[in-house]
Amino acid sequence: MASLPFEFIDFAALPGVECPCGVARRGLMDQLQVPYSLHITDISKDARVHYHRQTTETYLFLACDQDAQMELDGRLLPVRPQTALVIYPGTRHRAVGTMRVAIIASPKFDESDEYFD
Repeated sequence: MASLPFEFIDFAALPGVECPCGVARRGLMDQLQVPYSLHITDISKDARVHYHRQTTETYLFLACDQDAQMELDGRLLPVRPQTALVIYPGTRHRAVGTMRVAIIASPKFDESDEYFD
């Protein structure tokens, strides 16, 4: 069967995966022609600081607490819905507060590229 000229992702049908941030639903993980993965992640209040050596992540904030912040190398940055943040490799980061984010990971998310101090 010929491949389709598009990808359609039903995030509600994807399994939730426990992660250091909360629960992620990871799309595009198996599509070799797409060089990134796209996640919808529900971040909990106890998200852990981590970093990636290879992956650049773009967070698009869909919904969040009024006082939500991102911790980036120890500095706090207030965030709100309809804003985005690009996190480069090596940046230690975590979300502070509960939120729902879309995360574009490039290259595709790889658990072996997730580090904790």
